Amino acid sequence: MALISSDRLRFPCEPWKLVESIHVPGDAGTLETLFSLGNGHLGIRGGHWAAADGDLPGTFINGFHEIWDIKHAENAYGFARTGQRIVYVPDANNFTVMVDGEQLSLAESTVRDYRRSLDFATGVYECTVTWECRSGAVVTTVERRVVGFESRGCLGIEFTLSSDRPTSVDITSSILNRQDQPVEDHSSHDPRRSGRHAGRVLRPLHLQGADGSLRLAWETTESRQRIGVAVDHWMSMDGQPFETVVGEDESAVRYVLAVNDGETFRLEKSVSYVVSAVEDTVADPGEALAAEAELRLVEFDSLLAESAEHYRNYWATADIVIGGQAEMQQAVRWNLFQLAQATARAGVAGIPAKGVSGSGYEGHYFWDQEIYLLPYLSYTNPAAARQVLESRHAMLPDARIRAKELSVDGALFPWRTINGLEASAYYAAGTAQFHIAAAIAFAANRYQWASGDSAFANEIGAELLIETARMWASLGFFGKDGMFHIHGVTGPDEYTAVVNDNLYTNVMARFNLRAAAELDHPGVLETDRIIWRQAASRMALPYDPHMEVHSQDNDFMTLEPWDWNTPRSKYPLLLNFHPLVIYRHQVLKQADTVLAMFLQWQDFSAEEKQRAFDFYDPITTGDSTLSACVQGIMAAEVGYSDIALKHFTEALFIDLDNTHANTVDGVHIASTGGIWSSLVSGFAGMRDQGEVLHFDPRLPEEWESLSFRLRLRGQVLDVELRPGSIAMSARADRFDGVPDGGGAASAGDAAAEPRGTALEVSVRGRRVVVGPDTVTVPLEAAPVPVPSVFPSLFPTAGVPVVGTLEG
Repeated sequence: MALISSDRLRFPCEPWKLVESIHVPGDAGTLETLFSLGNGHLGIRGGHWAAADGDLPGTFINGFHEIWDIKHAENAYGFARTGQRIVYVPDANNFTVMVDGEQLSLAESTVRDYRRSLDFATGVYECTVTWECRSGAVVTTVERRVVGFESRGCLGIEFTLSSDRPTSVDITSSILNRQDQPVEDHSSHDPRRSGRHAGRVLRPLHLQGADGSLRLAWETTESRQRIGVAVDHWMSMDGQPFETVVGEDESAVRYVLAVNDGETFRLEKSVSYVVSAVEDTVADPGEALAAEAELRLVEFDSLLAESAEHYRNYWATADIVIGGQAEMQQAVRWNLFQLAQATARAGVAGIPAKGVSGSGYEGHYFWDQEIYLLPYLSYTNPAAARQVLESRHAMLPDARIRAKELSVDGALFPWRTINGLEASAYYAAGTAQFHIAAAIAFAANRYQWASGDSAFANEIGAELLIETARMWASLGFFGKDGMFHIHGVTGPDEYTAVVNDNLYTNVMARFNLRAAAELDHPGVLETDRIIWRQAASRMALPYDPHMEVHSQDNDFMTLEPWDWNTPRSKYPLLLNFHPLVIYRHQVLKQADTVLAMFLQWQDFSAEEKQRAFDFYDPITTGDSTLSACVQGIMAAEVGYSDIALKHFTEALFIDLDNTHANTVDGVHIASTGGIWSSLVSGFAGMRDQGEVLHFDPRLPEEWESLSFRLRLRGQVLDVELRPGSIAMSARADRFDGVPDGGGAASAGDAAAEPRGTALEVSVRGRRVVVGPDTVTVPLEAAPVPVPSVFPSLFPTAGVPVVGTLEG
């Protein structure tokens, strides 16, 4: 059932905010995700401050994790050995509020008025509740939260309370170690959810507190990562805290006071987190960490200013405007806001599948970040895109070791990881997804193409392309037919696993080999170049001449069709059918052949793309949140405007409407990246990595306009689509963060001189030079193709069929 879009009284449509105006029990966990705050490094879920009103509240730091030994029921060589899981760090968003002896909570108290909001323009969470207390007092509480950006480890919380009459108030502000609290483990039946550790995870190193200040530090038991936390309180009324207590799992500062009518009690809570591997030579590493956290404390008002400044700059280039579609506009901005929250200040680190909004997928980094997130970053925040690729490059030593374990050359990056080691215990849908190597190479090539960062291209980018190309050359082989084959792999579609010549994998490997062969780099030998070019030119691409469609793999067209009378209650299939049942049927989690044709758009004809879409779209379940956005992009290119809009809308509300029933575990960040691509690459028809940037617009009839900006090679390209035209202008981007000669400057580094004076782009094959003056190109309506008609699907098994054949 839809959530946000189904109740516009409860969730009014505001262009720059997500608002909840009525509290209704039952959706707490999902709304904690939707109202979360983050900066790519630090994230806090949007839980209410009262313990009774939370579902899965918590705070996370990107990359802060615990490890454990994976116990395989039946072991084999090369299986993943060490599990990794993001840790709930000590959580500061906890208040216990007593008014005239009554403990306030949404679950138990009488609420007269309620409103909370997440402001996309400033990054501020605010919740206002008016309570009717049993004593007769009418009390209003307001909580505001904000995370830092320059001060990326800082969180600020402001709590105010006012009353219509004199009241006795008892407020306790707490820091809780939620990681070691007993919580039900839901992961045993759903691999998308995060499990829990059996033993204690956070071991206290330093616990000190006095006069409203807390200085705390912990260390993870196995990974030996350390975190320091400093907390300061300030209140608007005279007096001191009633008590300050510290403990390994809960530390608290308590205030007992009288609030008169007309007065407002204001409490500010400044929090600083520092993660560090402090050298053991330090006498007291816990005390040192807590002291470092103290030095980095920032007051609430300063954090408000930081956040407002960050989002002012962010929206200046990242905003995407849809004309005449208010509800879609709000949803688009929420998705773009989540992209900023997952990536802005991650530093040289990966982007977890849930960002820092939840513990889903254990906080791991997947291929999602390269294929679904780096397009957005490369064209809106190139410095951050570079840092993500630097984090992959830092994993090269472990990737080379992993390649040897799998008997291949070069580097084999882990399917899912935090620390660079493979963490996927199910190899068929994990390790076998070798295509992650091509995803990394593709993202590196796109970043180089879009940014013009020559230093990256000559160093990090070249090494990523070369090492992955070596892996493909050794993984595949030249068969008796003279073609280059890659066997025993799983593509993006995890409903067909460990297959031969997966089309997506082969197409992306071909790109990887071609790009590496063209490098002018001392690490590329002439023999390498010859082998890579031959492997690319002879790459096996399965094709079914009967269906006249590229086959997803060598055997896909021989599989038994799925029974589409399967009730919706049995979806997602991975939670209701054994993998072997799914693997032997013609059914998709996501259409990876369609994805291949989107990413390698130059390599396929319009007819090939249309027939592939017509064949695969109906047999794609959409069980993957990565599917709808890509299907929508290709539907737009093919000319199916209504289908494109349907898929886009589905992708747009995946989290806002909790359509996959797992938003509780965090935002589907790759899907939010897919929203950006759906608008820019789908409806605007942008394609890159050719001679010039290319546009083939497909504006939906229902939309008045679509406008956005791209940061490209030192320029900002403004694009506006309207019915019958595309208008563009370009200006210097002094803040692209990629100076000539390379180096990842801050996204706000004004020292970078603008590069280039104009941009050449292509609009439906027509070359256009774009400069400061707006250039408008008229567009004819795109043709609507006749849908393909395929021969009837012929089941491969079943008594009725056998009986028919015998008859």
